[in-house]
Amino acid sequence: MARKLDTATREALVERVRFYRELGLTEFYRRPVDESAKASVEVESQAAAVESQYSAEIADPPAASSQSQSKPFMEEAAIPPRKPFPAQPPIGNAVSSSDRVAALNIIREEIGECTRCALHKGRNKLVFADGDPNARLLFVGEGPGADEDAQGLPFVGRAGQLLNNMINAMGLKREEVYICNVVKCRPPGNRTPEPEEANTCTPFLFRQIDVVRPQVIVALGATAATYLLGHRQPLAGLRGRVHAFRGTQLIVTYHPAFLLRDPRQKKEAWADLQIAMKELGLKLPASGR
Repeated sequence: MARKLDTATREALVERVRFYRELGLTEFYRRPVDESAKASVEVESQAAAVESQYSAEIADPPAASSQSQSKPFMEEAAIPPRKPFPAQPPIGNAVSSSDRVAALNIIREEIGECTRCALHKGRNKLVFADGDPNARLLFVGEGPGADEDAQGLPFVGRAGQLLNNMINAMGLKREEVYICNVVKCRPPGNRTPEPEEANTCTPFLFRQIDVVRPQVIVALGATAATYLLGHRQPLAGLRGRVHAFRGTQLIVTYHPAFLLRDPRQKKEAWADLQIAMKELGLKLPASGR
């Protein structure tokens, strides 16, 4: 019988799963285990067992006992098909620059003290957005963390400090851009939002984007890219190019939280931001021309 994971091990495994999701591995499956074989399978460590479970979409089957090997071949249960993404709403009517604050306030009022999905149960503050309603550059992240949940503003923790540095490196200030998230309430333990949660929030996100009408959108991480583009694909297949999206240009890069865990990817993230700078007509550094 498997032992219950201790808190430290469980947190480490949650962090590892989050690391994989930022690489674009957004769904994980486990093949059913033959009950008769469980007694003969000895797991070296709980951490290795759970990491193996989540490190690929389909884990290798456990070693079978001599009794199970003598059984006739049984086909594995089919993996249930992925649910299709809901259709995106039509692009809203253009809003004049002088009316954008009021238009965004209307969206915020409509959201209200939202109870549309289960995320509201652990929420401290709803995190709507931050920045300039007339911004030419808009960032979309995954969802609020602990600091954001406490302050009611997006990207104010360690990942937010790195995002601020990224914005400054582009020659801009945080007050000149618009920042929001796929979901507006913090998922428990900073886990990735469930499809039901994200699909509940994205209609409001699309409306925010339609009001601001930025010239360029930067999707921060796999979750933001998934729910903006409406399909799942590893970041490697999305980065390095410009995507047409709701009448504007969309660029995909790593989430700042991922860059904190793996600073080696900062060079690639900077290359992505230089694509955004080029689209915005901002001055590129000499090495990036």
